[in-house]
Amino acid sequence: MIEQKHTIIEIAVTDLLKTVEEYHTKGNRLVQIGCTPLGDCYEINYTFTTAWEFESLRITVHDGDEIPSISGIYWGAFIYENEIHDLFGLTVTGMNVDFQGHLIETRVPTPFKNPPTVTKVPKGGDA
Repeated sequence: MIEQKHTIIEIAVTDLLKTVEEYHTKGNRLVQIGCTPLGDCYEINYTFTTAWEFESLRITVHDGDEIPSISGIYWGAFIYENEIHDLFGLTVTGMNVDFQGHLIETRVPTPFKNPPTVTKVPKGGDA
């Protein structure tokens, strides 16, 4: 069985492009970019790999912050970045392909920005 190693490194938004360029130079592949709302801020993880070692760069941003696109380094990142813009309403600057909010069409604009409160109803119970 192959053991997988995963390290998470928190960095400042201002260090994102420089750090991603270092990963690219070392031959790392971009695996995913994921965004998670955390109350008044958002956590964005950029995950890279070489073989079975995974490393995630983690930035924390707030509404109104600008996130520089890494699509100039990893071309395909524009898909993740457009998705983050469309679903969370965050601003990603300098994308190589910018769908201007139309990559993912939703009935509600930026549906993950203010997710609804979900109430679990007990089995056979009333809400």
